[in-house]
Amino acid sequence: MSVHKDVKKITTHVLQEMKANGEKISMLTAYDFSLARIVDDAGIDVILVGDSASNVMAGHETTLPITLDQMIYHASSVIRAIDRALVVVDLPFGSYQGNSKSALDSAIRIMKESGAHAVKLEGGSEVIESISRILSAGIPVMGHLGLTPQSIYKFGTYTVRAKEEEEAKKLIEDAKLLEDKGCFAIVLEKIPAKLATRVAQEVSVPIIGIGAGSGVDGQVLVLHDMLGINNEFKPRFLRKYNNLYEQIKESISHYITDVRSKDFPNDKEQY
Repeated sequence: MSVHKDVKKITTHVLQEMKANGEKISMLTAYDFSLARIVDDAGIDVILVGDSASNVMAGHETTLPITLDQMIYHASSVIRAIDRALVVVDLPFGSYQGNSKSALDSAIRIMKESGAHAVKLEGGSEVIESISRILSAGIPVMGHLGLTPQSIYKFGTYTVRAKEEEEAKKLIEDAKLLEDKGCFAIVLEKIPAKLATRVAQEVSVPIIGIGAGSGVDGQVLVLHDMLGINNEFKPRFLRKYNNLYEQIKESISHYITDVRSKDFPNDKEQY
């Protein structure tokens, strides 16, 4: 019997059961009330209020500029739309690195002010103190390894991570460390499929992939990418399920034509 079918509310425990049962976990981003409502209504398991809002909603080149206040605003909007999905919120750059006390303060603010269910942060051993401190307050933590976009200036590129043996070894060690400390799930971004499959087999918590192949426990994509609202971003791992950019543009052009030709509003569309 399917674990998630009869579940009224997805929890971290449900995700664990899904992994044990061999059921794949579906996860998408959302940043606002209207789209989050549609995503939840469609039956998604996890909604990530990603710091990708920095790119998608605000037009920044990287995820670095988005603030904690802005993340809380987006998370609050999403939470108001949700009935079933588990909502995870990214801790933004600068809100947890290097200082476990400020990491805990940031996580508490997200949970209290937005009503979210969990937080996500990037990195392994270098942020383990922050992760431990957040977990000690009873806040669920999702890890994130592989390509960590908040470290873009360190890497200098968005290419595939952990292709070399040393980096792959550290990634496996980090995944086991995150599991050991109590993270309920881990996102693996843009790493070789073979390595991601190995991690998913060797750790007991759900592994969610983005550009990490099919051997993991679930998948995540950025909503605006998979719907084709964003036209610029075309990585190999992205499957576009629609071309909303063109559809929306066409609708707006149609509206402009109707207004200019005085076709809108017609007699039935006025009081």
